[in-house]
Amino acid sequence: MDALKYLAGYPPALQLQVRELLAQGRVGPMLAERYVEPHAVRNDGQLYAYVQALKDRHLRKSVPLGKVAYDGKLQVMKHALGTHAATSRVHGGRLKASREIRIASVFRDAPAAFLKMIVVHELAHLKEFEHNKAFYQLCTHMVPDYHQLEFDLRLYLTHLEAKPA
Repeated sequence: MDALKYLAGYPPALQLQVRELLAQGRVGPMLAERYVEPHAVRNDGQLYAYVQALKDRHLRKSVPLGKVAYDGKLQVMKHALGTHAATSRVHGGRLKASREIRIASVFRDAPAAFLKMIVVHELAHLKEFEHNKAFYQLCTHMVPDYHQLEFDLRLYLTHLEAKPA
């Protein structure tokens, strides 16, 4: 399996630079220096409040969230760092819809900026379902350095996977 699977879509020259940094053991210290701020969002209740605050700030008119939770079953290997889902239930004679966001539990210990990036990504799916231009414009509206954070998150995941257990 390729050690750089999270960076597969990036140019070969950039992948070569990352391979060199990994071989020199410089990725972890570089990211630790850049992202020193931890977060205090440890449980599902705190995560719900955090997501709701971001939603209220940027997406006030979007659909309400029914549930937000950390999910230990989300597999980073399968490229699922977070999910959003809409569930519909028949309640009496009415149809009741609910939205939920699940965030991979790897973000409990990740730097604050990475948690914010993945939450913004999942919130953007409330308005834009596809990963298209409008989706990424919404992400950068909520977090101006979204693309840099996404790259650094991919670098962080690569570093975590490359670390000896």
